[in-house]
Amino acid sequence: MEKQTTYFGPTTAQQRKLLFETWQASGNVAEACRRARVSRQTFYNWKPRFETEGYAGLEELKSHAPKHPRLTAAPICDQVIIMRQENPKWGKRRIADELKKANDWVALVSPNTVRRILIEAGMWEPLVAEKKSSPPRCARQRPPVKRPMLTSALSP
Repeated sequence: MEKQTTYFGPTTAQQRKLLFETWQASGNVAEACRRARVSRQTFYNWKPRFETEGYAGLEELKSHAPKHPRLTAAPICDQVIIMRQENPKWGKRRIADELKKANDWVALVSPNTVRRILIEAGMWEPLVAEKKSSPPRCARQRPPVKRPMLTSALSP
């Protein structure tokens, strides 16, 4: 007979509160975990926080993810636009390198960020590559291949 495993999804603040209320009332970790439907590993994961912060520490954590990951500072955008106006032949790499050089070789923006800023400012026109003059390989004319004629063994 196979041992059945139980999957416990992410816990909510209510589950964690019930978990520690039951644990404090009974003193039994296994019973508290069963009632709150969480694993013992979850209990021991949250226990240090409960001991230091109490029930307030069991609330949902705030996300530390950036709220505006693509937001570039306005002074940097202005510098990119000014550099492009002064040097219209400079591309995204050159502008990014010049900003890097002015900042003691610490990158402020990537070349693709420079490109995005210039597109938003209406100052970016992609170069169109010229088509190659030779046709594709499969369309070229090939000289006919001379193959030896097969002679039949039955002919006299």
